[in-house]
Amino acid sequence: MIKDFLKNRQFMIFSVLAVLIILTAVFAPVITGGADPLTGNIDHALQAPSREHIFGTDKMGRDIFVRVIYGARASLTSTFGVVILVFLIGTAVGVIAGCFGGVVDAILMRIADMMVAFPGLVLALAVAGIIGSSMRNAVIAITVVSWTKYARLARSLVLKIRDRDYVSAAIVSGSRTSHIIKAYMLPNSLPILVITAATDVGGMMLELAALSFLGFGAKPPAPEWGYMLNEGRGLIQSAPWMTIFPGLAIFLVVVVFNMLGDSLRDIMDPRDEQEAGKC
Repeated sequence: MIKDFLKNRQFMIFSVLAVLIILTAVFAPVITGGADPLTGNIDHALQAPSREHIFGTDKMGRDIFVRVIYGARASLTSTFGVVILVFLIGTAVGVIAGCFGGVVDAILMRIADMMVAFPGLVLALAVAGIIGSSMRNAVIAITVVSWTKYARLARSLVLKIRDRDYVSAAIVSGSRTSHIIKAYMLPNSLPILVITAATDVGGMMLELAALSFLGFGAKPPAPEWGYMLNEGRGLIQSAPWMTIFPGLAIFLVVVVFNMLGDSLRDIMDPRDEQEAGKC
């Protein structure tokens, strides 16, 4: 398996880029020379990119380069938080529904169907509006509307695995449900669920940025990419650098993690390559 990862050039390239993005967030103070992303100088407001401020400054005189670098922390932390939460909650619900079936399955899946009936971003906006505007609440709102995808996927995988002979043999031999879940259900379901989570990083980042852009996520003066786009939208003609650089940051991170997820899927699910070869 390790050799497969090393042989996949796309995976290696985008893995390095993803690590560099994460390191940029971790070592933001080093990269920016200790500059404060929240402190500005009104005398330097709305300066175009120059040697002193390579990304220019915003309307408060804050260096946009510093804010973009620090924004990686807020954006990546919240995005990974959402992905982890929806992965854990959705997987747990799906496995429980698939294993126990009956009334438990019907109740959980009807709840999931009810959530899917509403457009995801619209429902997230409603939840965020009810519980209040903050980055933490934006994470909660997206988690509330996104877990159903993993629950339905996990349930379908468990139902397929439950019909296998080795699972039937374990049930006949008197194995406990908890043992069957740990020994058979999770190990056979997790690879596909992990691939799905990896490919969802970019999408979750866009949803969080959209909530912040609309005023339901990060609050001033937080250096968060979606909120920075909101700040610059009114000055897009006179100071386009206020939206260009945060937008490029979002674009770069989304592309890197989407391509990383695609390459991970190619490695861990070789059936896709076989089917593509037949076509």
